[in-house]
Amino acid sequence: MKFVSYSAPGGPGWGLLTSRGVVPSAQLGAAAPATLQGAIEALVQAPTLAHAFAERAVGQPALPLAGLKLLPVLPRPGKIVCLGVNYHDHAKEGGNAVADYPALFLRCATSLLAHGAPLRVPATSGKLDFEAELALVIGAPARHVAEADALRHVFGYACFNDATLRDYQRKTTQWTIGKNFDSTGGFGPCLVTADELPPGCTGLHIESRLNGRVMQSATTSDMVFGVARTIALLSEAMTLETGDVVVMGTPAGVGYARTPPVWMQAGDTIEIQIECVGLLSNPVTA
Repeated sequence: MKFVSYSAPGGPGWGLLTSRGVVPSAQLGAAAPATLQGAIEALVQAPTLAHAFAERAVGQPALPLAGLKLLPVLPRPGKIVCLGVNYHDHAKEGGNAVADYPALFLRCATSLLAHGAPLRVPATSGKLDFEAELALVIGAPARHVAEADALRHVFGYACFNDATLRDYQRKTTQWTIGKNFDSTGGFGPCLVTADELPPGCTGLHIESRLNGRVMQSATTSDMVFGVARTIALLSEAMTLETGDVVVMGTPAGVGYARTPPVWMQAGDTIEIQIECVGLLSNPVTA
């Protein structure tokens, strides 16, 4: 199943993305919660609801995806935990050693950006870089989870652009400020449930394109820490709650590592595509 969040007259809405378009949650029966966060929580508690939603969607009117103002897949996650230097080739291009523990940082919900929404170059810096990434959304809460059991706690996956202000990232030894400018974390367009994808999303092609030019091209199998290992490690320290987001790092080809560096500029279009997951696209504006 594929889910989207979008702006509706009464507030944030969600629906099922089908071959015909988006079937709004209001047409999926009385058991459909008002938000996608609520729907994920309900599906974790009662997995049979997925079949009920799918059956109900058949024959219901659908809204054209292109006509919707999409929101980040989950507009207000409780936690957004991100990995840095998590692809072997990206570590090499940045002159970083592959560590025995992941580099971790947090994003705030205010940094999230919907598919199709403008990614703005801030007035304070022009060094806005792109990072194609796979994001996962937690289903059942995870605490002290073994790696062998970790994938049971993944609800679904989405595309993510961990757009970064590189000069701000390097103002301190912590990366937080460069990763949390408003509306820089592209997240969408849809959330694909884990059962439709390979376990841990291994072996999928991941790519970024700037104005149609391929900048990053890799496979998710090049991750240093895979999805299961990452969940196990994080759950040693914190409870991963339903709807939390984990962003899995980027492959080689980012702008700062090029000669000369390539920064996103007003008038550009940045696309992030992951095989079987989706295509996330954002225009870049001043």
